[in-house]
Amino acid sequence: MTQRRHDPTRRTALLLGSAALAGASLPRLAQAAPTPFSGTAIDSPFLKDRVAAGALPPVAARLPANPRVIDLEALGRQQGRHGGNIRMLMGDQRDIRMMTLYGYTRLMVYDDNLDLVPDVLESCEVEDGRIFTLRLRQGHRWSDGSPLTTEDFRYWWEDIANNKRLSPGGPPQALFSAGEPPRFEILSETEVRYSWKAPNPVFLPALAGAQPTYIFMPSGYLKQFHERHAPKHELAQRVKEHRVRDWGALHERLSRMYRPENPKLPTLEPWRNTTPLPAEQFVFERNPYFHRVDRNGRQLPYADQVTLTIGTSALVPAKTAAGEADLQARYLRFDNYTFLKEASKRMNFDVRLWKRAEGAYFALLPNLNAIDPVWRDLNRDIRYRRAISVAINRQDVNKVIFFGLAKESGNTALPESPLYDPRFTSLWTQHDPALANRLLDEIGLTKRDDDGIRLLQDGRRLEFTIETAGENTEETDILDLLKQDFFDVGIKIYPRSTQRDVFRRRILAGQTVMSAWAGMDNALVTSDMEPDALAPTSSAQFQWPRWGQFVESNGKEGERPALPAANKLVRLYEEWRMSSTRDQRRAIWREMLALNAEELFTIGVINSTLQPIVVSRDLRNVPEKGLYSFEPGAFIGRYMPDTFWFDRPETKA
Repeated sequence: MTQRRHDPTRRTALLLGSAALAGASLPRLAQAAPTPFSGTAIDSPFLKDRVAAGALPPVAARLPANPRVIDLEALGRQQGRHGGNIRMLMGDQRDIRMMTLYGYTRLMVYDDNLDLVPDVLESCEVEDGRIFTLRLRQGHRWSDGSPLTTEDFRYWWEDIANNKRLSPGGPPQALFSAGEPPRFEILSETEVRYSWKAPNPVFLPALAGAQPTYIFMPSGYLKQFHERHAPKHELAQRVKEHRVRDWGALHERLSRMYRPENPKLPTLEPWRNTTPLPAEQFVFERNPYFHRVDRNGRQLPYADQVTLTIGTSALVPAKTAAGEADLQARYLRFDNYTFLKEASKRMNFDVRLWKRAEGAYFALLPNLNAIDPVWRDLNRDIRYRRAISVAINRQDVNKVIFFGLAKESGNTALPESPLYDPRFTSLWTQHDPALANRLLDEIGLTKRDDDGIRLLQDGRRLEFTIETAGENTEETDILDLLKQDFFDVGIKIYPRSTQRDVFRRRILAGQTVMSAWAGMDNALVTSDMEPDALAPTSSAQFQWPRWGQFVESNGKEGERPALPAANKLVRLYEEWRMSSTRDQRRAIWREMLALNAEELFTIGVINSTLQPIVVSRDLRNVPEKGLYSFEPGAFIGRYMPDTFWFDRPETKA
């Protein structure tokens, strides 16, 4: 339901900066004063000719009335200069989505303190955790110069999210609370409101995600591909020209904001794609209407261009070492570090090491939904999972594979998270073969064969395959070390790698007894982030795929969780989805983290591993130390590459 009206309704919580997602019944907060700049907008020389020719307005007319001012000094960085081209290497054309990650332009974003702050939005007001009023920046424009208004939100809600052809499953889950969609209202050209009967703590974090929930689209451009707005004969001609089956396929292909394959699609990101598919090199040029400036009024981004050169992913480390990239992290692994460091002595780049921010870089995931009843019952026995965990010599893994630079840990929040608890890091992670043997004996696995391998209740040996997607050599190396640890307690393992799609299908079908994968994708968690990784919520969770499928499909597929602890996690997750205060969410998160640490549904081995970041010595403002993760940081996006700049003679001019 959409309503358009001006509304002077009482608003009780103005959300700016760290006030985001605050509790119910908050007093009205004074609006924080915007960071000042000189008042004179400064344009890039890159656009000088276009402005002179009248193809572009002057920069002051291209910026919103109230641009987002980035205080670089407060972040410990320098104000920079315009110019230059940041070169990056990618292994697949689909990697152009990295520009959306690195640009990290969202309605709301996570700042350095992991607080939600407005970015595209000028402000956001929340009442009772269920009424959200979003205010746009007056005069903000898409990259083609068309205005960003609430019509772009209406278009997405009515013509995309609630269109059976474009969204057969309906609006995304972040737009539901207690099973109900929002009431959507247009208050003015710059204000929209989403309201639910119950709190919706998922909404704002979803807007700030690395792969965000888009609730707006450039309507002025996309209406020409929509049956509701385009003349039938023109739409039929466009369908024919693009060789797609119908208007829906055409609209879907040309409207991808996360993977910007269509150069004509307007964007709000710092750089816009200028290269159509297919291509071996994609050139992204500065967005003339980008909404961020530095304190001097210089429009961001500083760099005028970014080029992505597509090649074989396995060759990226070698090409990086040859000096073909100015900023490179993707397709580099820790085992490339020594090689890259040696090359840096001859080339104009440095190699930095950022901490990866998964809950576990490597974890074992017993399949609690294994189809074999003997293995299924064993995986569901907490004593067995604990025996597996304490049998592992994590210190050896750290020393041999990561030179002692990583951290032996369970799969849990990192110290940089406000929810970090050191007990969860060390719980059941000590190397204690004697304890492992006692636990296995207690289960009844006391008989052994002549090789010393324990026997299951049905006489089979306690031997199984640990399956991986085979996407890095470190997985294989770690499993080779674990072989001896497990053999010492009477368990025989066989590592096996398969193609990722096959790997996933086998786990969901219950054919896999145990798999090796990363732990929590995001270990920089705050109470305002959704704890979906800690409970059965998705069929893509390898420890309980059928239980996750049951919750994901509202009981239509999969199996109801069969362990009390798993059902408790589902209940806690549902309570979080209905919470209205930050204190409630914090308490729920801590209980869920504690339960996961005790129950060992995923058995973390190592975390805080290091990610090489290659940076040109001329490129400024790239942090020496950083946290590298998809969520919540969009890899390097949270560090704002639009503020990275080249200190070269040509930029001084």
